[in-house]
Amino acid sequence: MKLKRRTLIALAAMLALTPSLRAAEPASANYQKMVDRGIDYLRQTGQAEDGSFSKRVGPGVTALVTTAVLRHGRTVRDPLVSRSLEYLEDFVQEDGGIYAPKSRLPNYETCLAIVCFKEANADGRYDKLLQRADAYIKGLQRDSDEGKDKSDVAYGGAGYGKEGRPDLSNTHFFIEALRAAGSGPEDEAMQKALIFVSRCQNLESEHNTTKYAALVNDGGFYYTPAVDKADPAGETPNGGLRSYGAMTYAGLKSMIFAGVGPDDPRVKAAYDWVRKHYDLGANPGMGQSGLYYYYHTFAKALDALGKDEIVDADGQKHAWRDELIAALAERQQEDGSWRNTDRRWLETDPNLCTGFALLALSYCKPGEK
Repeated sequence: MKLKRRTLIALAAMLALTPSLRAAEPASANYQKMVDRGIDYLRQTGQAEDGSFSKRVGPGVTALVTTAVLRHGRTVRDPLVSRSLEYLEDFVQEDGGIYAPKSRLPNYETCLAIVCFKEANADGRYDKLLQRADAYIKGLQRDSDEGKDKSDVAYGGAGYGKEGRPDLSNTHFFIEALRAAGSGPEDEAMQKALIFVSRCQNLESEHNTTKYAALVNDGGFYYTPAVDKADPAGETPNGGLRSYGAMTYAGLKSMIFAGVGPDDPRVKAAYDWVRKHYDLGANPGMGQSGLYYYYHTFAKALDALGKDEIVDADGQKHAWRDELIAALAERQQEDGSWRNTDRRWLETDPNLCTGFALLALSYCKPGEK
């Protein structure tokens, strides 16, 4: 009886300690294993012999994936990285852009390539390439050169290329590329882009007097104010444009990069939207569509905001880095990849989703908060 009683006492003590032990164990405990498994998938399965990833859709995925791998400490000496960089260098054009010949996405592809080559530029080998690519994308920005003045809703924005409407997704990649190439908040192209970004926010202010500004007015961001009736971003019943997660975080990050401070009403309104719609199970407003794109804008924006903890509208505290690590750990496949079951925006492609997931994780490195 004595042994049995002691055993029961010991078990009870262990059970009493378990909650505190679990609470003390960080969600980041398996962080490096997750990252290594993701990169191993890309190395062993995702990368083609020519160094590309998902080349059928152009060089953009290769640039995005290589950036993610570089951000996790791999260098230009890593065979995965060196092969990808050689592949991307073949897309450098005479006009300074980095895109596939006859591409319909030259701005998008060049912006992703700029960020990639910047990550690989520790020894300055890509200085000239970056300078020329920076000039190229600035030439694609919608401004007076295209007959746009500040009153035009397209002014300052960037699209997939020279033609077609600008949108917040491409403009946020454009702002990242400007920053990677050395432009600060005071740069003229950056400030022009800020005008467009501000017009993508559901917030009526001196910065947004478009017809959509006051119709929803929740502080979130939508895809573009340069819309037509069939716009996929979706109209609200009163004719407004719905805010959603991926674009709100993209807009918030873009404003911060363009020098908008934390006390600015635009940033405050965007942060209020974040608090009301904090979610790591879905892309708020879009469900599972664009989930991995959402994860990477979520991480970039909150890192740029400088907040380690988010207090949601119900007063619940969220250590967002730990929660994002946990969400991605749950979704990682047995082969180390990530992929979406929702086909929208190519997210059934494991290379693309794994690139987005690794980019998101690069803002969650333990000990680097």
